Amino acid sequence: MARVRIDPFRTLGTIDRRIYGNFAEHLGRCIYGGMYEPDSPMADDDGFRTDVLQAVRDLQVSVLRWPGGNFVSGYHWLDGVGPREQRPPRPELAWGGIEPNSFGTDEYIRYCRKAGVEPYIAVNMGSGTMDEAANWVEYCNGTRSTHYANLRRQNGNPDPYNVKLWGLGNEVYGQWQIGYKNADDYATAATEFAKLMKWTDPSIELVLCGQQHGHNEGGTPDPGTEWNWKALKKAGKHANYLSLHSYWHPTGFTWAVREYPRPMTDDEYYSVVGQPYTTEENIQHTWGLIEAARAEYGIKHPIHIAFDEWNVWYRALGGQNLEEKYDLKDALTVAIFLQILQRNCQAVKIANLAQLVNVIAPIFATPEGMYLQSIYYPLLAGTRYSGSVSLDTWVESESFGSHKALRPTVPYLSAQATLAPEQKKLYVNLVNARRGAEEAVQFELADCAVRGGSLHLITGASPEAENSLATPNAVGMSDTAVAVSGSRFMVVLPPHSCGVLELDLA
Repeated sequence: MARVRIDPFRTLGTIDRRIYGNFAEHLGRCIYGGMYEPDSPMADDDGFRTDVLQAVRDLQVSVLRWPGGNFVSGYHWLDGVGPREQRPPRPELAWGGIEPNSFGTDEYIRYCRKAGVEPYIAVNMGSGTMDEAANWVEYCNGTRSTHYANLRRQNGNPDPYNVKLWGLGNEVYGQWQIGYKNADDYATAATEFAKLMKWTDPSIELVLCGQQHGHNEGGTPDPGTEWNWKALKKAGKHANYLSLHSYWHPTGFTWAVREYPRPMTDDEYYSVVGQPYTTEENIQHTWGLIEAARAEYGIKHPIHIAFDEWNVWYRALGGQNLEEKYDLKDALTVAIFLQILQRNCQAVKIANLAQLVNVIAPIFATPEGMYLQSIYYPLLAGTRYSGSVSLDTWVESESFGSHKALRPTVPYLSAQATLAPEQKKLYVNLVNARRGAEEAVQFELADCAVRGGSLHLITGASPEAENSLATPNAVGMSDTAVAVSGSRFMVVLPPHSCGVLELDLA
């Protein structure tokens, strides 16, 4: 039996709704054939797939990062504005293929407004220039009679877009990136880009490109730590956030493999669901580094983490256009990371699951229809059933071995509580990672009691259960009332399940 103890007065901080964000890149069928398909009978007047758009609205995505990703390091935004028939198709060098430029800045902003999400634009620091980046800010946010603000008006958009979030490049530390730079060169370039962009609009918030640290042996310097420190030292005074990226896959996985065999062994299964804890260590390491850099270099304003790419990703590679098919195990992994984001709310203020549609995505669309993948449901539960205050949640549970994390074991039962004081609601995000065994959970509440509740449970027949057009409900979320009252009660979670326990405070 596992135990969870919650004290509503032991608060960790306020959760920023921006952690429930997503990411859309010009890659495979994410934009074209996913979000945007003007020839589809399901498209609206703007060419947006209405079924997909409704699924995005239902998910309550807070922030949508665009246009990349690796794609942005070769993207020139002027190619994607103005009359569509005059927009030039270009070779797309990050992922291969041709970029038609039918979906550009104006379409993206229109999509954000229809979906009710905040825009977050990454600029080209690969083949692009600082002038190009500053002009993009002017096009989106300019209010005066200047060239690029007038170009926006000429293109039928009289009001400024007021885009506040801007990313200074993408994974510029990687040799796979167009315009790769070392830490010193990136920090210098980011400083100059930032100056010009903020001079164009002082109200914008900037996200520095950060690198996740590793566990090096033998005293060798960690490249992520060195990169982040140098970026913060030079450009931190202009930045509001430092980005991190993380993708999870089984122990022994190599990117050369196209398909990982299923069903997995226990070791492989637990290595996937345990990996977000490694990422939590990275968050805590990076947060400490940010605070140290602020103190060292006299940076007065706060800098937080933007975890603007994260997901499970290991099966769909190469010619498959990264169209990952997700199963219940992957949903458990996503749910665990949502707990981690809520728990580390002081450090992480923005997060973007990669990506939105078709490409390693919770929503899958074809010309014939659409279905929701397994990972859609923990995201839905996270946005629909969560409070604004994160609570210090004590968990006692049996554990399993962690193959990559510094900590030797991680719990089978994980929990993270959030409080909605105005609604007198307590929400507990729960994951039973046990493969094939239920988990009885004893809840103990300090200084409060409940008078009822419901369980929003995500489960399926096996950890390998996955949805498809033919079987859209193999993994789903069900809502059931639970008989709970007082300050101590029991809830039983089925094998390999996750969800949110919603409690009404007495």
